[in-house]
Amino acid sequence: MNDDANDATPDRRARGLEIMKRVYGWDQVGDGPGDFFGMTVEHLFAEVWSRDGLSVRDRRLLLLGLLLGQGMDEAIGLQLDAALRTGGLTPDELREIVIFLTHYAGWPRGAKLNTQVEELIARVMGS
Repeated sequence: MNDDANDATPDRRARGLEIMKRVYGWDQVGDGPGDFFGMTVEHLFAEVWSRDGLSVRDRRLLLLGLLLGQGMDEAIGLQLDAALRTGGLTPDELREIVIFLTHYAGWPRGAKLNTQVEELIARVMGS
């Protein structure tokens, strides 16, 4: 996916916005102001998320483990939602992730993750 990390900023920005849109399953991604947003789009998405070697699914699984380990519940919610809505992970896979990560991150964090997953599945899948 990573065509050329050294191409012009407008091309990197457009590619980064497109990758961000795919990663999160958003219909549209608006451009944002400031250097932080620019670096997020032009580096994190255009260069890091687009690298060969790992799929978006692989990257999301790694990110979920890291976010749970750091107790970053709000960011976990965004990743869980994107994974389920884009079809990157199924409800059964999300539930399996809860069981696996609970044993490494601890029961309190796992219990919180389980609640997030079950509420998300109920909301998105209507069950």
